[in-house]
Amino acid sequence: MKKWITQKLNKENAVSVSQRYDLPMLIAMLLDIRGITEDADIIDFLSQESLTASPFEIKDMDKAVDRIRRAIEDGERICVYGDFDADGVTSTALLYSYLSDIGADVIYYIPSRETEGYGMNNDAVAKLYQHNVGLIITVDNGIAAVDEIAYANSLGIDTVVTDHHTVPEVLPDAVAVIDLHRPDCNSSFKELSGVGVAFKLVQAIEGEYADVDGLLENYSDLAAIGTVGDIVTLRGENRVLVKNGLMHINNGDRIGIAALSEEAGLSGKHISAGNLSFTLVPRINAGGRLGLSKKSVTMLLTEDEEYAADIAAELSADNTERQQLEREILSDIDEMIRRDPSIVNNRVIVVYGEGWHKGVIGIVASRVKEVYSKPAIVITLDGEVCRASGRSVSGFSLIDAVFACSEHLVQCGGHPMAVGFGVTRENIEPFIEAINRYAAEHPIPAPTLALDCKLNPAQLSVQLAAGLSMLEPYGAGNPTPLFGLFNMTIRDIRELGGGKHLRLTVSRGDSTLTAMRFSTSLKEFPYIVGDVVDLAVTLDINVYNNTESLSVFIRDIRFSGIDEDDYISSKEIFESFCRGDRITPQDARVITPDRNEFAVVYRYLRANGGYHHSFDTLLYRLSYGMSYGKLRVILECMNELRLIRIFEGMYSSEIRMCQVEGKVNLEDSLIIQKLREVCEND
Repeated sequence: MKKWITQKLNKENAVSVSQRYDLPMLIAMLLDIRGITEDADIIDFLSQESLTASPFEIKDMDKAVDRIRRAIEDGERICVYGDFDADGVTSTALLYSYLSDIGADVIYYIPSRETEGYGMNNDAVAKLYQHNVGLIITVDNGIAAVDEIAYANSLGIDTVVTDHHTVPEVLPDAVAVIDLHRPDCNSSFKELSGVGVAFKLVQAIEGEYADVDGLLENYSDLAAIGTVGDIVTLRGENRVLVKNGLMHINNGDRIGIAALSEEAGLSGKHISAGNLSFTLVPRINAGGRLGLSKKSVTMLLTEDEEYAADIAAELSADNTERQQLEREILSDIDEMIRRDPSIVNNRVIVVYGEGWHKGVIGIVASRVKEVYSKPAIVITLDGEVCRASGRSVSGFSLIDAVFACSEHLVQCGGHPMAVGFGVTRENIEPFIEAINRYAAEHPIPAPTLALDCKLNPAQLSVQLAAGLSMLEPYGAGNPTPLFGLFNMTIRDIRELGGGKHLRLTVSRGDSTLTAMRFSTSLKEFPYIVGDVVDLAVTLDINVYNNTESLSVFIRDIRFSGIDEDDYISSKEIFESFCRGDRITPQDARVITPDRNEFAVVYRYLRANGGYHHSFDTLLYRLSYGMSYGKLRVILECMNELRLIRIFEGMYSSEIRMCQVEGKVNLEDSLIIQKLREVCEND
């Protein structure tokens, strides 16, 4: 369970903005909530203008341009050295396309995720030497390639690095090192993705009086896909790139993107940043995960519609295979957690398994993180050096945590929200202990769900939803507005899509509305008609037969009246106790139940033949006012004494009743005995 937080709003300022710019009040409120309060920022955010800063603000950009221009003039062979994800693929396509257009002798190289891994490697450099490459330009990688660039130098190959990842203490000895996160870089905007940096390089090569509108027309579609794919903030220049890129994508300007859109079922539909994120980007990423990165670049560059369609079909097939691999690994992890639920009590969840496909473990880590609202790392055991990928939660820098444990690792890289590294088998357990010690000293924030504002259901309308388009594109840094509908009574629940989805009818006062809950079956849904719930929803407009109607999508749901602070606090105490951490007598009393509380839980479970939903919904059903920590202690005690059996996985929990003969003494439970010992040490 996450703590729902309604964002702070300066209503007086919002009223003023609404009046000054003739904006709907809701739009003015959302601008204020997002911190867009200065006149210049408001105009820039809502403007259709394509204003970008001078690329020469960026450290070493002048050196990079001089070396690239010399290579073009001298007919040197240039290699654009990319990466296998959507950001790296689009970066490669963008820079290669531009250099080809201006007459450079240029090739591109993308390493295999499976056999070469991320970034530059000496074998690849040797191959490029054999192909008479005189200059390597990295895109979306290179900042940590100290040894590889030294090797290139020894072969007489110069390197220009363009990257956006965390800058190490030692920079590579390249002709130019372009990374906005260099401490000595004075660029005004620091949040570009790899493809954004590549675009700035192209702008710089064009010179001080570059036709930025022309560059956006030619390349912003590629930049939009890479920018959305890398989940960088959609503010500033990123917003310019994505807004322009979506316009050209919707016009079908690039054959390869149009083919991929058709394969993804988007043909004829308005494509948003969300569509890029959930349909196009996964297909391009799947190519990199399963070996088609080079074809992805070719698809983005080709003028042959049939060829583009063939590659798009291959990428979709790869995406389907990727989804299956992901499901298989998640199934393995689910089984691990069912066998040993203590895994998820750790501050940082780390799981590992034999032969998991290294191309999908990052996605799997993201899924684990989403379920438990904790940093998650997934390691595949393959050979002596195992590959790992991790994803973090807001407010906890995973790259700092991993770097702090680097003595146990072979190599590591990434940024605060995502990491990748190598670790030997014998160092996995020491690493798990080390990173959890680090997390104990650097607390992980409690999970939250940020609501833009609460709405009265009577306010919902097509017009209100239509106004939200003014703030598009949505994405990181400018999320789709999330609204709270509180104290809603469920009046009806219907299955849709063959039982895969639900449609709820809910009401408050005189207002009744329908809302969709996707990817949830009736069996999985713990709520019933008559329950009073809070809904976190997004709004959209559905068009059918030229008629517009309001669509309400449920992103989260909870019982009304939950004491979130008490829930989160007692959950943390329970997990600390289960980890073997030292807790205070006062904390121990918070989660130590009395006999009446045991009786309440046991009677409810016996009367209902067990329970098959989450423990937090069971807490509400009991209607007794005990803490979540107490409930978990009671359940663990009953499980230990064989009164019940608990089956707790990633996506479902089930409590089954056991046949009991004779009386059971609760004081025989080890968990109760240990808690009593702590309480008595006061």
